[in-house]
Amino acid sequence: MRLCSFVGAFALVFGILAVQPAAATPLPRVVTAHGRHMLLVDGQPYLMLGAQVNNSSAWPAMLPKVWPAMDALQVNTVQVPIAWEQIEPSEGHFDFSFLDTLVAQARGHKLRLVLLWFATWKNNGPAYAPAWVKLDNRRFPRVRKKDGDTLNSLSPFAQSTLDADRRAFVALMKHLRQIDGDQHTVIMVQVENETGTYGTDRDHSAAGDRLLQSAVPAAVLKKTGHRAGSWANVFGKDAAEFSYAWAIAHYVDQVAAAGKAVYDLPMYANVALRDPFHPGPPGGYSSGGPTDNVLAIWRAAAPALDLIAPDIYMPEYAKYTAVLDRYRRADNPLFVGETSSAPSYARYLFTALGHGAIGYSPFGMDYTGYSNWPLGAHKIDADTLKPFALDYALLRPIASLVAKANFEGRVWGVSEPEQTHTQQIDLGDWTAQIGYGLPLFGTPEPKGNPTPQGGVLIVQLGRNDYLVAGYHARVSFQPSGRNAGRHSLFERVEEGRYVDGQWQFLRVWNGDQTDYGLNLTSTPQWLHVKLATY
Repeated sequence: MRLCSFVGAFALVFGILAVQPAAATPLPRVVTAHGRHMLLVDGQPYLMLGAQVNNSSAWPAMLPKVWPAMDALQVNTVQVPIAWEQIEPSEGHFDFSFLDTLVAQARGHKLRLVLLWFATWKNNGPAYAPAWVKLDNRRFPRVRKKDGDTLNSLSPFAQSTLDADRRAFVALMKHLRQIDGDQHTVIMVQVENETGTYGTDRDHSAAGDRLLQSAVPAAVLKKTGHRAGSWANVFGKDAAEFSYAWAIAHYVDQVAAAGKAVYDLPMYANVALRDPFHPGPPGGYSSGGPTDNVLAIWRAAAPALDLIAPDIYMPEYAKYTAVLDRYRRADNPLFVGETSSAPSYARYLFTALGHGAIGYSPFGMDYTGYSNWPLGAHKIDADTLKPFALDYALLRPIASLVAKANFEGRVWGVSEPEQTHTQQIDLGDWTAQIGYGLPLFGTPEPKGNPTPQGGVLIVQLGRNDYLVAGYHARVSFQPSGRNAGRHSLFERVEEGRYVDGQWQFLRVWNGDQTDYGLNLTSTPQWLHVKLATY
């Protein structure tokens, strides 16, 4: 059976972990087999059900407005910025008091953390660099446009900038190891934030010019399948952007590698996306950042990064799923590191899991009174949080099981498109048929929900044996594969819940509850579905 290879790979991974010294809990890590990926925390499969706070919520006085939102959301992981200016306000003098407070309070709330290192880049600029960096243009030069004018981005070619950023990051990771090395409250670190530059295809400094005429590194040639030559000769009209992507990725890699050398946590970079269908020219989007067209270059240039995470603020189903498709790669674990707080985005968690995601995190989910509308919700309140909270309430008790099953290729997930109201999921021996906007009773034509909000998740437990959950959708099954040509029926449908990893039976669904398919409403429910043929 197709699942055997995944099960074998999973057993191999855990066999390797089993021979590690028993004195210490293993560090968080990302493992890969057969093109699939999984995050392990304390040696166990971990699905990040996350939320990111607003940029300016990363101060001790703001944390009382963070934790109630996290409690309401039922997250297991919180993403919080750590700013360079915050920890090194004057050169060589460090202050980690906020980090100490953050870690202690997260532990008190039984939550894990992902730290976001805002340093040389934060949304392409140095806003979170200390004043002694961002005001010293001679020591820390900025990117040059073709006409000689400068932009706000710091140049990735400045060794002085790299050295200063790297020293600060190493100091951060050393302190984190000292306060958290045995508890692993922090499970992952984002290195920089939305790198790249708007307004130019590359840095037109002398160093940028030299790079353009230099040989393409062997790692890039191997990853892209090109023959040797200069950037200009190998990549032609794309050479400016592609060489700039290499420069930024190599910079970020050196920061990440230095941090990992002192505390080896999983690390990643996030990306300000370009439109997947109509991207426009580089500089119109953040050129040099890890956009989909330069992912291979970034993966070659930054081996210290475990993954590249897309920040998805595209409400359209076609665009959202296109981004998931492009960032789900054999060499890149999928993690939706940021997405919109608008309630309609909650449904995309199911599709992300169906694409193998190791985590998902809407942005700006705290009670500090700020909202990034129109990218996000108009305001962050109970109504905004509710759809995400329903998702997490459903998944948190079963998160480890879902993470393990996804690694083994036994998870499918879909969300509701805007234009079409039915979907099919190929499960191998069965086809799951999904309909949106149906009543609980009868078989009219699906019309879709008034606003797209439906989603379905299916987890295979064995042959003809599945867990089914979701919201605002109807699920039915038709025989296919080895079952093709036979009639189908539900052998048994149980509603239940997981408590401490164990299935707890509540009731059997039958009659009206199954005659027209399985209707998933706004109630968090897991159904254990055994299918049969005759």
